[in-house]
Amino acid sequence: MAARQPFTDLDTADEAVRSTCDDATTCKRYATSKGYWTDPYVQYFVRSVGERKAPEINRGYYARVQGMNHLLDAFLRKTKCDCQIVNLGAGLDTTFWRLKDENLMPRKYFEVDFPMIAARKIHNIKTKPPLSKPLIETHSTDSLLLDGHSLDSDRYCIIGADLRDIPGLDDKLKKFHLNPELPTLFLSECVLVYMTPDQSSKLVNWASVTFHTAMFVNYEQVNMLDRFGQVMIENLQRRQCNLAGVEVCQSLESQKERFLKTGWENADALDMMTVYSVIPQDDVARIERLEFLDEKELLQQLLQHYSICWATKDKLNTNDMTMQV
Repeated sequence: MAARQPFTDLDTADEAVRSTCDDATTCKRYATSKGYWTDPYVQYFVRSVGERKAPEINRGYYARVQGMNHLLDAFLRKTKCDCQIVNLGAGLDTTFWRLKDENLMPRKYFEVDFPMIAARKIHNIKTKPPLSKPLIETHSTDSLLLDGHSLDSDRYCIIGADLRDIPGLDDKLKKFHLNPELPTLFLSECVLVYMTPDQSSKLVNWASVTFHTAMFVNYEQVNMLDRFGQVMIENLQRRQCNLAGVEVCQSLESQKERFLKTGWENADALDMMTVYSVIPQDDVARIERLEFLDEKELLQQLLQHYSICWATKDKLNTNDMTMQV
């Protein structure tokens, strides 16, 4: 029997990154239980609501979900759903089921994450009928592929892969019929920041080179050079979670530059405080009534340290999409 390989620093770092998947899902489960937004599917990935989360955390996740969904839905409407979506580092995200319910399904929805996380998600889908039934309803042939680390149906695909291994990622996506000719939307949320700047640049460059018409929407930290940013970094380091790509998170300009230097034609970025201010204000007023927030300055600081950056390369004028709603 082969000797087991010892754990390396990279294994420890990867395990810490994988744990952020549970953090995000638990926070979303709690926020939806309080009524910030509706997600009837997140409960099938997290057993219980868990311990209380601070109101500023809930509002931060609300802004994140609203901002990402706004750009995603705008892309789907612009392309009349004749497109494909690739969610990089998707974790236990429930967007596929939301799009199915809202009749906004792209031609195919792909998710990529570490094989261990892909396996967990596939197990949940196999064992929870509310998750598996919508998938079966969108599948018309007998060739549903379901194994430990991948799931492939007509409209939905989960792939276990390492985003730092571009040739391996490319091979797996091609195997499951990702079409370079179709308009393609890439989504990533707090993913690129865990890769070195060189690794993330290679990933976004691969996306720009491979697809003729594409949009990339990236949510992650920004303004990380100030004291608040340093405290965020130190808190994550205590959990062995190293932000290997934090130098790209210095400013909105540095976020845009990553894309503009790797083949994308247009890039724009907003911090989440600005996104929060352009979300429909009647809905903001609704969620602000859900919980009393004592430290409004803390919410402002938190939102100023996250951003959404979106880049386009297109023949469809997708670059005229903005966060204005």
